[in-house]
Amino acid sequence: MSGIFKAYDIRGIYNKEFSRDDVYRIGYFIPRLLKADKVLVGRDCRVSSEEVFEYLSKGITDSGADVYNIGLSTTPMVYFATARHGFDASIQITASHNPKEYNGLKISRTGALPVGIDSGLAELESMVRNNKVEVTGKKGKVVDFKIREEYIDFQRIYMPDLSNLSIAIDCSNGMTSLIIKDILGTSPNYIFNTLDGTFPNHEPNPLDEKNVVDLQKEVVENKCDAGIIYDGDGDRVVFVDEKGRFIPPDIMIAVIGMYYLEREKGNVLCDIRTSKAVSECITKLGGTPHMWKVGHAFAKVKLREIKGIFGGELAGHYYFRDFFNCDSGIFASLISLNVISRLKKEGRLFSELVDSIRKYPNSGEVNFRIEQKDEAMERLKDEFTQREIPTAVYDFDGYRIEFKDWWFNVRMSNTEPYLRLVVEANSEDLLEKKLSELKSILGEFK
Repeated sequence: MSGIFKAYDIRGIYNKEFSRDDVYRIGYFIPRLLKADKVLVGRDCRVSSEEVFEYLSKGITDSGADVYNIGLSTTPMVYFATARHGFDASIQITASHNPKEYNGLKISRTGALPVGIDSGLAELESMVRNNKVEVTGKKGKVVDFKIREEYIDFQRIYMPDLSNLSIAIDCSNGMTSLIIKDILGTSPNYIFNTLDGTFPNHEPNPLDEKNVVDLQKEVVENKCDAGIIYDGDGDRVVFVDEKGRFIPPDIMIAVIGMYYLEREKGNVLCDIRTSKAVSECITKLGGTPHMWKVGHAFAKVKLREIKGIFGGELAGHYYFRDFFNCDSGIFASLISLNVISRLKKEGRLFSELVDSIRKYPNSGEVNFRIEQKDEAMERLKDEFTQREIPTAVYDFDGYRIEFKDWWFNVRMSNTEPYLRLVVEANSEDLLEKKLSELKSILGEFK
Protein backbone atom coordinates (compact mmCIF):
# COMPACT_ATOMS: atom_id res chain seq x y z
CA MET A 1 0.00 0.00 0.00
CA SER A 2 3.05 2.18 -0.37
CA GLY A 3 2.44 5.73 -1.54
CA ILE A 4 -1.20 5.47 -2.61
CA PHE A 5 -2.40 8.20 -0.23
CA LYS A 6 -1.85 11.34 -2.31
CA ALA A 7 -2.50 15.02 -1.56
CA TYR A 8 -6.07 14.97 -2.87
CA ASP A 9 -7.09 11.31 -3.13
CA ILE A 10 -6.06 7.65 -2.98
CA ARG A 11 -4.56 6.41 -6.23
CA GLY A 12 -2.23 3.74 -7.58
CA ILE A 13 -1.88 0.66 -9.78
CA TYR A 14 -4.55 -1.78 -8.60
CA ASN A 15 -3.30 -5.24 -7.53
CA LYS A 16 0.25 -3.91 -7.52
CA GLU A 17 0.43 -0.78 -5.36
CA PHE A 18 -2.77 -1.58 -3.46
CA SER A 19 -4.94 -4.67 -3.09
CA ARG A 20 -8.55 -5.70 -2.50
CA ASP A 21 -7.69 -6.09 1.20
CA ASP A 22 -6.46 -2.49 1.30
CA VAL A 23 -9.72 -1.39 -0.35
CA TYR A 24 -11.73 -3.38 2.21
CA ARG A 25 -9.85 -1.76 5.11
CA ILE A 26 -10.28 1.72 3.62
CA GLY A 27 -14.01 1.03 3.27
CA TYR A 28 -14.20 -0.15 6.87
CA PHE A 29 -12.54 2.93 8.34
CA ILE A 30 -14.11 5.71 6.21
CA PRO A 31 -17.44 5.70 8.13
CA ARG A 32 -15.49 5.88 11.38
CA LEU A 33 -13.33 8.75 10.14
CA LEU A 34 -16.29 10.78 8.88
CA LYS A 35 -18.78 9.61 11.54
CA ALA A 36 -21.21 8.55 8.83
CA ASP A 37 -23.91 5.89 8.99
CA LYS A 38 -24.41 5.94 5.22
CA VAL A 39 -21.84 6.34 2.44
CA LEU A 40 -22.65 7.32 -1.14
CA VAL A 41 -20.53 5.40 -3.68
CA GLY A 42 -20.13 5.84 -7.44
CA ARG A 43 -17.65 4.32 -9.83
CA ASP A 44 -16.03 4.89 -13.21
CA CYS A 45 -15.80 2.38 -16.07
CA ARG A 46 -12.28 1.07 -15.41
CA VAL A 47 -11.91 -2.68 -15.68
CA SER A 48 -11.11 -2.98 -11.96
CA SER A 49 -13.82 -0.60 -10.69
CA GLU A 50 -16.49 -3.27 -10.13
CA GLU A 51 -14.13 -5.35 -8.02
CA VAL A 52 -13.02 -2.28 -6.08
CA PHE A 53 -16.70 -1.47 -5.45
CA GLU A 54 -17.31 -5.01 -4.17
CA TYR A 55 -14.53 -4.89 -1.55
CA LEU A 56 -15.10 -1.24 -0.65
CA SER A 57 -18.80 -1.95 -0.02
CA LYS A 58 -17.96 -5.01 2.07
CA GLY A 59 -15.70 -2.87 4.25
CA ILE A 60 -18.32 -0.14 4.63
CA THR A 61 -21.15 -2.55 5.49
CA ASP A 62 -18.95 -4.55 7.88
CA SER A 63 -18.38 -1.29 9.76
CA GLY A 64 -22.15 -1.00 10.24
CA ALA A 65 -22.80 1.76 7.68
CA ASP A 66 -25.05 1.53 4.61
CA VAL A 67 -23.78 1.91 1.04
CA TYR A 68 -25.88 4.09 -1.26
CA ASN A 69 -24.81 2.85 -4.67
CA ILE A 70 -25.31 5.19 -7.64
CA GLY A 71 -23.46 2.83 -9.97
CA LEU A 72 -21.57 4.12 -13.00
CA SER A 73 -21.15 7.87 -12.61
CA THR A 74 -18.98 10.88 -13.24
CA THR A 75 -17.17 12.26 -10.21
CA PRO A 76 -19.30 15.46 -10.35
CA MET A 77 -22.45 13.29 -10.11
CA VAL A 78 -21.13 12.02 -6.77
CA TYR A 79 -20.43 15.59 -5.61
CA PHE A 80 -23.94 16.63 -6.66
CA ALA A 81 -25.63 13.75 -4.84
CA THR A 82 -23.47 14.28 -1.74
CA ALA A 83 -24.37 17.96 -1.42
CA ARG A 84 -27.97 17.81 -2.66
CA HIS A 85 -28.99 14.81 -0.52
CA GLY A 86 -27.01 15.57 2.63
CA PHE A 87 -24.53 12.68 2.77
CA ASP A 88 -21.75 12.97 5.35
CA ALA A 89 -19.47 10.67 3.34
CA SER A 90 -19.09 9.79 -0.33
CA ILE A 91 -16.57 7.99 -2.51
CA GLN A 92 -15.99 7.97 -6.25
CA ILE A 93 -14.01 4.95 -7.45
CA THR A 94 -11.74 6.41 -10.13
CA ALA A 95 -8.16 7.13 -11.07
CA SER A 96 -9.31 10.19 -13.02
CA HIS A 97 -6.94 10.83 -15.96
CA ASN A 98 -4.42 8.09 -15.13
CA PRO A 99 -3.79 5.12 -17.47
CA LYS A 100 -6.08 2.06 -17.42
CA GLU A 101 -4.10 -0.04 -14.92
CA TYR A 102 -4.64 2.58 -12.20
CA ASN A 103 -7.58 2.98 -9.88
CA GLY A 104 -8.33 4.99 -6.77
CA LEU A 105 -10.81 6.71 -4.48
CA LYS A 106 -11.92 10.34 -4.25
CA ILE A 107 -13.47 10.87 -0.83
CA SER A 108 -15.80 13.72 0.20
CA ARG A 109 -17.46 14.71 3.45
CA THR A 110 -20.53 16.81 4.31
CA GLY A 111 -21.28 19.42 1.64
CA ALA A 112 -19.07 17.55 -0.87
CA LEU A 113 -15.98 19.01 0.78
CA PRO A 114 -12.92 17.00 -0.24
CA VAL A 115 -11.01 14.79 2.15
CA GLY A 116 -7.38 15.63 1.36
CA ILE A 117 -4.12 14.83 3.08
CA ASP A 118 -4.57 17.77 5.50
CA SER A 119 -8.29 17.17 6.03
CA GLY A 120 -8.56 13.48 6.88
CA LEU A 121 -6.57 11.36 4.41
CA ALA A 122 -3.47 11.23 6.63
CA GLU A 123 -5.64 10.15 9.56
CA LEU A 124 -7.39 7.56 7.37
CA GLU A 125 -4.03 6.16 6.24
CA SER A 126 -2.96 5.78 9.87
CA MET A 127 -6.23 3.98 10.74
CA VAL A 128 -5.93 1.65 7.74
CA ARG A 129 -2.31 0.78 8.56
CA ASN A 130 -2.50 0.50 12.33
CA ASN A 131 -6.04 -0.13 13.59
CA LYS A 132 -7.75 -3.47 13.92
CA VAL A 133 -10.89 -4.38 11.95
CA GLU A 134 -13.55 -5.69 14.34
CA VAL A 135 -16.79 -6.80 12.73
CA THR A 136 -19.35 -6.70 15.54
CA GLY A 137 -22.99 -5.76 15.76
CA LYS A 138 -25.35 -5.14 12.88
CA LYS A 139 -23.92 -4.95 9.36
CA GLY A 140 -24.99 -2.26 6.92
CA LYS A 141 -26.78 -2.87 3.63
CA VAL A 142 -26.28 -1.83 0.00
CA VAL A 143 -29.05 0.40 -1.37
CA ASP A 144 -29.42 1.33 -5.05
CA PHE A 145 -29.74 5.12 -5.25
CA LYS A 146 -30.88 6.76 -8.49
CA ILE A 147 -29.46 10.19 -9.24
CA ARG A 148 -29.05 10.29 -13.03
CA GLU A 149 -32.28 12.06 -14.07
CA GLU A 150 -32.12 14.61 -11.26
CA TYR A 151 -28.52 15.39 -12.20
CA ILE A 152 -29.30 15.77 -15.91
CA ASP A 153 -32.22 18.10 -15.12
CA PHE A 154 -29.96 20.24 -12.94
CA GLN A 155 -27.31 20.58 -15.67
CA ARG A 156 -29.94 21.48 -18.27
CA ILE A 157 -30.81 24.64 -16.32
CA TYR A 158 -27.58 26.11 -17.74
CA MET A 159 -28.08 24.77 -21.27
CA PRO A 160 -26.78 27.18 -23.95
CA ASP A 161 -28.42 27.91 -27.29
CA LEU A 162 -26.56 25.54 -29.63
CA SER A 163 -28.70 26.32 -32.69
CA ASN A 164 -26.01 28.58 -34.17
CA LEU A 165 -23.03 26.46 -33.13
CA SER A 166 -21.12 23.49 -34.49
CA ILE A 167 -19.31 21.73 -31.64
CA ALA A 168 -16.99 18.70 -31.48
CA ILE A 169 -16.79 16.72 -28.24
CA ASP A 170 -14.28 14.03 -27.20
CA CYS A 171 -15.38 12.02 -24.16
CA SER A 172 -12.08 10.09 -24.00
CA ASN A 173 -14.16 6.87 -23.63
CA GLY A 174 -14.70 8.08 -20.07
CA MET A 175 -17.63 8.78 -17.81
CA THR A 176 -19.08 11.83 -19.57
CA SER A 177 -20.13 9.35 -22.30
CA LEU A 178 -22.79 8.20 -19.83
CA ILE A 179 -24.82 11.43 -19.84
CA ILE A 180 -23.45 13.96 -22.33
CA LYS A 181 -26.05 13.36 -25.06
CA ASP A 182 -28.85 13.62 -22.50
CA ILE A 183 -27.61 17.12 -21.69
CA LEU A 184 -26.23 18.55 -24.95
CA GLY A 185 -28.34 16.51 -27.35
CA THR A 186 -27.28 14.90 -30.61
CA SER A 187 -26.24 17.98 -32.60
CA PRO A 188 -22.55 18.06 -31.52
CA ASN A 189 -20.02 15.88 -33.35
CA TYR A 190 -19.07 13.26 -30.75
CA ILE A 191 -15.94 11.12 -30.79
CA PHE A 192 -14.88 8.37 -28.35
CA ASN A 193 -18.21 8.67 -26.55
CA THR A 194 -18.69 5.03 -25.56
CA LEU A 195 -17.66 3.81 -22.12
CA ASP A 196 -14.47 1.76 -22.32
CA GLY A 197 -12.22 1.45 -19.29
CA THR A 198 -9.29 0.31 -21.43
CA PHE A 199 -9.24 3.79 -23.06
CA PRO A 200 -8.44 2.38 -26.51
CA ASN A 201 -8.14 5.68 -28.40
CA HIS A 202 -6.02 7.79 -26.07
CA GLU A 203 -5.32 8.16 -22.36
CA PRO A 204 -8.09 10.11 -20.60
CA ASN A 205 -5.80 13.06 -19.84
CA PRO A 206 -6.77 16.14 -21.88
CA LEU A 207 -3.84 18.19 -20.53
CA ASP A 208 -1.44 16.08 -22.58
CA GLU A 209 -1.76 17.65 -26.01
CA LYS A 210 -1.09 14.37 -27.82
CA ASN A 211 -4.48 13.21 -26.51
CA VAL A 212 -6.21 16.22 -28.08
CA VAL A 213 -5.03 15.57 -31.67
CA ASP A 214 -8.17 13.67 -32.74
CA LEU A 215 -10.42 16.44 -31.43
CA GLN A 216 -8.36 19.12 -33.16
CA LYS A 217 -8.67 17.22 -36.44
CA GLU A 218 -12.44 16.85 -35.93
CA VAL A 219 -12.84 20.59 -35.30
CA VAL A 220 -10.83 21.69 -38.33
CA GLU A 221 -12.25 19.13 -40.79
CA ASN A 222 -15.86 19.87 -39.80
CA LYS A 223 -15.37 23.64 -39.48
CA CYS A 224 -16.60 23.57 -35.87
CA ASP A 225 -16.81 26.68 -33.72
CA ALA A 226 -15.12 24.97 -30.76
CA GLY A 227 -13.98 21.61 -29.43
CA ILE A 228 -14.36 20.14 -25.95
CA ILE A 229 -12.51 17.20 -24.38
CA TYR A 230 -13.22 15.65 -20.97
CA ASP A 231 -11.00 13.55 -18.74
CA GLY A 232 -11.77 10.02 -17.55
CA ASP A 233 -14.06 10.84 -14.62
CA GLY A 234 -15.57 14.06 -15.96
CA ASP A 235 -14.33 16.62 -13.45
CA ARG A 236 -11.93 18.30 -15.90
CA VAL A 237 -12.34 19.82 -19.34
CA VAL A 238 -10.10 21.36 -21.99
CA PHE A 239 -11.15 23.46 -24.99
CA VAL A 240 -9.84 24.06 -28.50
CA ASP A 241 -10.87 26.99 -30.69
CA GLU A 242 -12.21 26.86 -34.26
CA LYS A 243 -8.64 26.81 -35.58
CA GLY A 244 -8.00 23.65 -33.57
CA ARG A 245 -5.67 25.44 -31.16
CA PHE A 246 -5.33 24.06 -27.63
CA ILE A 247 -6.50 26.74 -25.18
CA PRO A 248 -4.56 26.90 -21.91
CA PRO A 249 -7.14 26.11 -19.22
CA ASP A 250 -6.38 29.22 -17.16
CA ILE A 251 -7.48 31.40 -20.11
CA MET A 252 -10.92 29.79 -19.87
CA ILE A 253 -11.31 31.28 -16.37
CA ALA A 254 -11.63 34.66 -18.09
CA VAL A 255 -14.09 33.23 -20.65
CA ILE A 256 -16.28 31.83 -17.87
CA GLY A 257 -16.01 35.24 -16.19
CA MET A 258 -17.80 36.77 -19.17
CA TYR A 259 -20.86 34.71 -18.27
CA TYR A 260 -20.90 35.22 -14.52
CA LEU A 261 -19.45 38.69 -13.98
CA GLU A 262 -21.95 40.43 -16.22
CA ARG A 263 -24.64 39.01 -13.93
CA GLU A 264 -22.91 39.65 -10.61
CA LYS A 265 -19.62 41.17 -9.47
CA GLY A 266 -17.67 39.15 -6.94
CA ASN A 267 -14.65 37.03 -6.06
CA VAL A 268 -13.01 34.64 -8.52
CA LEU A 269 -10.51 31.95 -7.49
CA CYS A 270 -7.39 31.25 -9.58
CA ASP A 271 -4.46 28.99 -8.82
CA ILE A 272 -0.92 30.27 -8.32
CA ARG A 273 0.08 29.36 -11.91
CA THR A 274 -2.57 31.55 -13.56
CA SER A 275 -1.58 34.00 -16.29
CA LYS A 276 -1.47 37.67 -15.33
CA ALA A 277 -3.73 38.26 -18.35
CA VAL A 278 -6.54 36.33 -16.65
CA SER A 279 -6.39 38.43 -13.47
CA GLU A 280 -6.40 41.59 -15.59
CA CYS A 281 -9.44 40.38 -17.55
CA ILE A 282 -11.35 39.36 -14.41
CA THR A 283 -10.64 42.78 -12.86
CA LYS A 284 -11.77 44.56 -16.04
CA LEU A 285 -15.04 42.58 -15.92
CA GLY A 286 -15.63 43.80 -12.37
CA GLY A 287 -14.48 40.70 -10.54
CA THR A 288 -11.85 40.35 -7.83
CA PRO A 289 -9.25 37.64 -8.51
CA HIS A 290 -7.94 35.62 -5.55
CA MET A 291 -4.90 33.41 -5.99
CA TRP A 292 -4.51 30.15 -4.03
CA LYS A 293 -2.83 26.74 -3.90
CA VAL A 294 -3.09 24.20 -6.71
CA GLY A 295 -5.47 21.26 -6.17
CA HIS A 296 -9.17 20.60 -5.80
CA ALA A 297 -8.85 19.78 -2.09
CA PHE A 298 -7.58 23.32 -1.50
CA ALA A 299 -9.68 25.16 -4.09
CA LYS A 300 -13.09 23.98 -2.90
CA VAL A 301 -12.40 25.06 0.67
CA LYS A 302 -10.98 28.43 -0.43
CA LEU A 303 -13.89 29.19 -2.80
CA ARG A 304 -16.27 28.81 0.13
CA GLU A 305 -14.01 30.89 2.37
CA ILE A 306 -13.88 33.86 -0.03
CA LYS A 307 -17.56 33.42 -0.98
CA GLY A 308 -16.42 33.19 -4.58
CA ILE A 309 -18.71 32.94 -7.61
CA PHE A 310 -16.45 30.52 -9.46
CA GLY A 311 -12.82 29.56 -9.89
CA GLY A 312 -10.47 27.61 -12.11
CA GLU A 313 -7.09 25.94 -12.40
CA LEU A 314 -4.44 25.35 -15.02
CA ALA A 315 -5.26 21.62 -14.75
CA GLY A 316 -8.73 22.18 -16.28
CA HIS A 317 -10.74 22.05 -13.04
CA TYR A 318 -13.44 24.72 -12.79
CA TYR A 319 -15.39 25.28 -9.57
CA PHE A 320 -18.80 26.91 -9.25
CA ARG A 321 -20.85 28.25 -6.37
CA ASP A 322 -23.84 27.19 -8.52
CA PHE A 323 -22.50 23.62 -8.38
CA PHE A 324 -22.00 23.38 -4.61
CA ASN A 325 -18.49 24.92 -4.91
CA CYS A 326 -17.39 21.78 -6.77
CA ASP A 327 -15.81 21.09 -10.15
CA SER A 328 -17.58 19.67 -13.18
CA GLY A 329 -16.29 19.39 -16.73
CA ILE A 330 -19.77 19.34 -18.25
CA PHE A 331 -20.96 22.28 -16.15
CA ALA A 332 -17.89 24.32 -17.19
CA SER A 333 -18.54 23.52 -20.84
CA LEU A 334 -22.20 24.59 -20.58
CA ILE A 335 -21.19 27.97 -19.13
CA SER A 336 -18.44 28.41 -21.75
CA LEU A 337 -20.76 27.48 -24.63
CA ASN A 338 -23.17 30.18 -23.47
CA VAL A 339 -20.36 32.70 -24.07
CA ILE A 340 -19.25 31.14 -27.38
CA SER A 341 -22.84 31.10 -28.70
CA ARG A 342 -23.31 34.77 -27.84
CA LEU A 343 -19.99 35.61 -29.49
CA LYS A 344 -21.05 33.99 -32.73
CA LYS A 345 -24.33 35.91 -32.73
CA GLU A 346 -22.20 39.06 -32.52
CA GLY A 347 -20.14 37.88 -35.50
CA ARG A 348 -17.02 37.09 -33.47
CA LEU A 349 -14.89 33.94 -33.44
CA PHE A 350 -13.85 31.99 -30.35
CA SER A 351 -10.19 32.43 -31.38
CA GLU A 352 -10.61 36.22 -31.45
CA LEU A 353 -11.82 36.20 -27.85
CA VAL A 354 -8.98 33.92 -26.75
CA ASP A 355 -6.39 36.13 -28.47
CA SER A 356 -7.83 39.25 -26.84
CA ILE A 357 -7.32 37.65 -23.40
CA ARG A 358 -4.02 35.86 -23.97
CA LYS A 359 -1.66 38.84 -24.00
CA TYR A 360 1.54 37.44 -22.56
CA PRO A 361 3.90 34.73 -23.82
CA ASN A 362 3.80 31.83 -21.35
CA SER A 363 5.96 28.72 -21.00
CA GLY A 364 3.17 26.46 -19.79
CA GLU A 365 4.10 24.04 -17.02
CA VAL A 366 7.62 22.61 -17.38
CA ASN A 367 8.56 19.57 -15.27
CA PHE A 368 11.94 18.80 -13.69
CA ARG A 369 12.78 15.51 -11.96
CA ILE A 370 14.84 16.80 -9.03
CA GLU A 371 15.42 15.18 -5.63
CA GLN A 372 16.60 18.39 -3.92
CA LYS A 373 13.32 20.19 -4.47
CA ASP A 374 13.37 22.52 -1.44
CA GLU A 375 16.95 23.56 -2.07
CA ALA A 376 16.24 24.22 -5.74
CA MET A 377 13.20 26.39 -4.98
CA GLU A 378 15.09 28.43 -2.37
CA ARG A 379 17.97 28.93 -4.78
CA LEU A 380 15.66 30.29 -7.49
CA LYS A 381 13.97 32.64 -5.02
CA ASP A 382 17.26 33.96 -3.62
CA GLU A 383 18.97 34.26 -6.99
CA PHE A 384 16.25 36.21 -8.78
CA THR A 385 15.14 38.45 -5.90
CA GLN A 386 18.79 39.54 -5.54
CA ARG A 387 19.06 40.35 -9.25
CA GLU A 388 15.83 42.36 -9.41
CA ILE A 389 13.40 43.84 -6.89
CA PRO A 390 10.15 41.85 -7.08
CA THR A 391 6.76 43.57 -7.25
CA ALA A 392 5.11 40.68 -5.39
CA VAL A 393 6.09 37.40 -3.70
CA TYR A 394 3.60 34.59 -2.95
CA ASP A 395 4.81 31.63 -0.89
CA PHE A 396 1.72 29.48 -0.19
CA ASP A 397 2.46 26.90 -2.93
CA GLY A 398 6.14 26.98 -3.70
CA TYR A 399 6.94 30.52 -4.86
CA ARG A 400 5.34 32.87 -7.33
CA ILE A 401 7.68 35.82 -7.73
CA GLU A 402 6.52 38.73 -9.86
CA PHE A 403 8.73 41.38 -11.43
CA LYS A 404 7.93 44.42 -13.57
CA ASP A 405 7.98 42.58 -16.92
CA TRP A 406 7.79 38.88 -16.00
CA TRP A 407 7.02 36.34 -13.27
CA PHE A 408 7.67 32.70 -12.44
CA ASN A 409 6.11 30.06 -10.21
CA VAL A 410 8.09 27.08 -8.98
CA ARG A 411 6.36 24.43 -6.87
CA MET A 412 6.48 20.77 -5.95
CA SER A 413 3.91 18.56 -7.62
CA ASN A 414 1.41 17.09 -5.18
CA THR A 415 0.79 14.08 -7.40
CA GLU A 416 4.08 13.29 -9.21
CA PRO A 417 7.82 13.33 -8.36
CA TYR A 418 8.44 16.65 -10.13
CA LEU A 419 9.35 20.24 -9.55
CA ARG A 420 7.05 22.30 -11.78
CA LEU A 421 7.92 25.66 -13.32
CA VAL A 422 5.77 28.25 -15.09
CA VAL A 423 7.26 31.42 -16.58
CA GLU A 424 5.44 34.34 -18.20
CA ALA A 425 6.86 37.55 -19.68
CA ASN A 426 5.80 40.64 -21.60
CA SER A 427 7.69 39.49 -24.72
CA GLU A 428 8.83 36.25 -26.36
CA ASP A 429 12.48 37.31 -26.11
CA LEU A 430 12.25 37.99 -22.39
CA LEU A 431 10.38 34.72 -21.81
CA GLU A 432 13.08 32.77 -23.65
CA LYS A 433 15.84 34.53 -21.70
CA LYS A 434 14.29 34.01 -18.26
CA LEU A 435 13.26 30.41 -18.96
CA SER A 436 16.82 29.64 -20.04
CA GLU A 437 18.24 31.25 -16.86
CA LEU A 438 15.84 29.31 -14.62
CA LYS A 439 16.54 26.02 -16.40
CA SER A 440 20.27 26.59 -16.11
CA ILE A 441 20.06 26.91 -12.32
CA LEU A 442 17.71 23.94 -11.96
CA GLY A 443 20.15 21.91 -14.06
CA GLU A 444 22.67 22.18 -11.21
CA PHE A 445 20.43 20.07 -8.97
CA LYS A 446 19.98 16.31 -9.07
